[in-house]
Amino acid sequence: MGGSKKINHVVETESGPWMAIEKQDIIPLAMGDISSVNVSWKGDNLSLYKPEGIIALTRIKGKGNDASMAHKTLLLALESEDPEIREAGLKALPEVATQKSDELFDWLSVLLDDPERNVRQAASKCLSLSAPVFPSGVQVILQNELRSFNKNRMDAAWKGLTSLCETWPSVACDHIDTLLLEEDPKYRRKAAKLLRKLLFKGGSVTWDLISWALDDEDVEVRRNAAKTLPSLARKETRLATIFSERAIIDSDAKVRLSAVKAIQGMDKDSGRARELILQSASSKDINIRRACIEMLPKLYSEEVLRGIATDLLKSETDTKLREELKEMTIDESLEGSESQKNKFLAPAPTVPKLDREVAEAHGIQLGLENISPSSALDAAPKKPLTEEERIKQKNESLKEEAKKSNPLYRQVSQDEMMGYDDEDYFMDSDDEEF
Repeated sequence: MGGSKKINHVVETESGPWMAIEKQDIIPLAMGDISSVNVSWKGDNLSLYKPEGIIALTRIKGKGNDASMAHKTLLLALESEDPEIREAGLKALPEVATQKSDELFDWLSVLLDDPERNVRQAASKCLSLSAPVFPSGVQVILQNELRSFNKNRMDAAWKGLTSLCETWPSVACDHIDTLLLEEDPKYRRKAAKLLRKLLFKGGSVTWDLISWALDDEDVEVRRNAAKTLPSLARKETRLATIFSERAIIDSDAKVRLSAVKAIQGMDKDSGRARELILQSASSKDINIRRACIEMLPKLYSEEVLRGIATDLLKSETDTKLREELKEMTIDESLEGSESQKNKFLAPAPTVPKLDREVAEAHGIQLGLENISPSSALDAAPKKPLTEEERIKQKNESLKEEAKKSNPLYRQVSQDEMMGYDDEDYFMDSDDEEF
């Protein structure tokens, strides 16, 4: 058993008329010192007797004299010859045991084989309630009942083990460990189903149990174990990768599919995960191939994907999968539609601001032409020009063309041609100094 820890698990008994019994009357009624008490319960006036008094022992809390008397009274009820009293004692046992449990579970073990059916059923229910709270007290009893030939008794024990997975996972792992060694596959199958509840609570022991279950000869056991892999992949990627690598080559399709689901939940940048998906894209199982092929675009670039799809097309026989692979081989920049090709066109480089200013200074317009406000009226019919207006318009256009083709030049003087300018001056000759 693993290290002890505090479990905040409270056994709750069913509510009933015994909840209305005065506390000072509980033990006298349960002991038979008084034959009955009258209570008001949900608007009805009722008379309660010894069985109700025994069930009401659950209301006595604490470690004082009253708790000791409640424990003693319950022991007397469990060994009573009246089956109704024994049944009532079993209903009170789980909660009374939280105060003091001495000898109570010994009586539980005995009453599981009681000759009265109602008592046996009450004992099985008592076990399922006690298992998650008293794992050590009922350990041997639970082991036996989990393997009972009586279906009702076995179902009650498995219900208790399921609850035990929540409160004491380490103890539950011990039970499952022994169950996976049973020759009868029905026990191994039921044990493997509980592995999901222990996945993040049982630690490394649970991982060992999953590993063993994945190697079981029974296909149902392997399927139940494989169902834990997708959840495991989200928390323990390394372990899930190792287990998925084994499960993906299993002979059963459902086991393989669980492995693929686990791989889908892994980190897509993981090299090993990519390898497993690529290998499984050529699997004999069409469901595995379909799942892996759908994942390829998420894992690889378009250039690499085209090469992979081309290779897979050589061996793929399914019509729908071939169509998907053919779409992956298309290079949209070359073979796609016009809109698809346009997505790959590089944008025109921007013109530097200085070059734009120089061009505009020379009357050159860059980019798209500005739309004049009157462009919207171009479609409207225009009034024909008169002969005088037409000649005037033509002369103006000729002048504009002349300005562009014949720029004006300033006439260069002879001094400028010789390299002199107005600022040049000549020094006086030396003769003038004398």
